[in-house]
Amino acid sequence: MNPDTFKNITDTLTGTAKFLLSPRRTSVTPHKNPDEDTLIIMGNGPSLKQTISNDLEILRRHPLMAVNFAANTPEFQLLKPRYYTLADPHFFQKQSDPNVARLIENLNNASWTITLFVPTSALKSVAVFNNPHLSIEYFNATGIEGFPAFRRFMYRIGAGMPRPRNVLIPSIMTGISLGFKRIFITGADHGWTKTLSVNDRNEVISVQPHFYTEDSHEQQRIRIDYLKYPLHQILFSFYVAFKSYFIIEDYARNQGVAILNATEGSFIDAFRRQPLS
Repeated sequence: MNPDTFKNITDTLTGTAKFLLSPRRTSVTPHKNPDEDTLIIMGNGPSLKQTISNDLEILRRHPLMAVNFAANTPEFQLLKPRYYTLADPHFFQKQSDPNVARLIENLNNASWTITLFVPTSALKSVAVFNNPHLSIEYFNATGIEGFPAFRRFMYRIGAGMPRPRNVLIPSIMTGISLGFKRIFITGADHGWTKTLSVNDRNEVISVQPHFYTEDSHEQQRIRIDYLKYPLHQILFSFYVAFKSYFIIEDYARNQGVAILNATEGSFIDAFRRQPLS
């Protein structure tokens, strides 16, 4: 049997078992404005700073989706994103991270309408959000692979998505579920391999720059987090993320959606390049 066929069989059976054991569905509802067909997703990569400088008026004309710690930046108030995605379990754990506390406070103080998307696993953790302008919807972050027809069906019914190794993956899948026909991604540099190294203690060091400057607490948290994993696991995580983008591109085409990468210098090679301007 062809190895790819065997893998598709095992992945399809695994995906079916995941669905039967945890049949939660995405609750994302299509947006209601028929005149809007374009969504711009703002990743937190360093290139976003230049995108905001060059294309501010374009960003202001379209619905925006922000992610992770973007609410802790001045640009959050400037751009007023309509959508926001949190995916990392770190945001939903009981802890004393001051950056997460500030993020929650800033989302609660937003004065415009925001839809916050979180994984179904965070259902019991969203009571901290009490802003009447903020509504919460859920995505199923279960990683589903397998035969193309099977995985497309599972994505369409909200039973899972390509393996969500970073927040951009559920963000794009949510954008498709919202009904947008063109999704631009910005700030998705993904140049992680440029800063990856191993020190003399065999500790993996990864500097992941963002368009904002992280405080010392967050830098230390990321450093400690990376110390848990050997290099081969980190590189495999990169592989999973980049593979997921190709699976997303296949699904988007099947749904009649164009995913366009407007990130200058991005390492993502799955989506067509097209600048915002």
